[in-house]
Amino acid sequence: GGGAGATHRPTHPVCGLLMAAILLASCFAERSLRDASADVLTPLKTGDIETARSRLRLYVGRDTEPLTQDDIYRAVFETVTENATDGVMAPLFYGIIGALLPMGSVPLAIAYKAASTLDSMVGYRTLPYLHLGYFSAKLEDILTWLPCRLTVFTIGLLSGKPRQVWTICRRDAPQDPSPNAGWSECVYAATLDVQVGGTNTYRGKVTQKPKLGNPITPITPEKVTDALRITRRTALLWISIGVLMITTQSLFE
Repeated sequence: GGGAGATHRPTHPVCGLLMAAILLASCFAERSLRDASADVLTPLKTGDIETARSRLRLYVGRDTEPLTQDDIYRAVFETVTENATDGVMAPLFYGIIGALLPMGSVPLAIAYKAASTLDSMVGYRTLPYLHLGYFSAKLEDILTWLPCRLTVFTIGLLSGKPRQVWTICRRDAPQDPSPNAGWSECVYAATLDVQVGGTNTYRGKVTQKPKLGNPITPITPEKVTDALRITRRTALLWISIGVLMITTQSLFE
């Protein structure tokens, strides 16, 4: 019965932990990024560029009809590296912070993911999303700023050439109009010795994106795989640090 004298029965700890793990896992897009890149790049192995263009259209805002094979490689690389921060590292950052607070990991990670998703849906500075879109984009920019810089710092350390990577990022990333996307793309480009940016077309309008990184080597499917591997290594390092922080905190409570 549900009367006034009903006893509240808390969720079993194991069930609660399982639910939390499922909800937390839903905040991370690492597998989605890997699957999306494979979805676009696989047809190119057999020279089917039309299918690759068609599939790429599902993941990017640029016009895909005129893209060459190299353009597609660049588009996939940019998508994987731009979304590494807001799709993987930033939710992980807020999950770790939440674990150190009474609220726990899940609410904070989901709150960030909600802000990021809202930005993706209506974060446009055009009608009919002008005001709501501006707020959504600004909120996501603010929430992503710190985890983005920490991601750049971490990837620089893991690259084995931190001074060079950070120098390139400081030189090129501020040229991007986004306060976070340019930094996220640039640190991968600098680490892997490739260059992103250049000419993109959106609804028939040609746009020049700032070039980030040095064109030492071309962007290839192997570079996309390397970028995904960097994201995985960075996330595992953060998880290890987070576990250490949580364990240390519990010992002093």
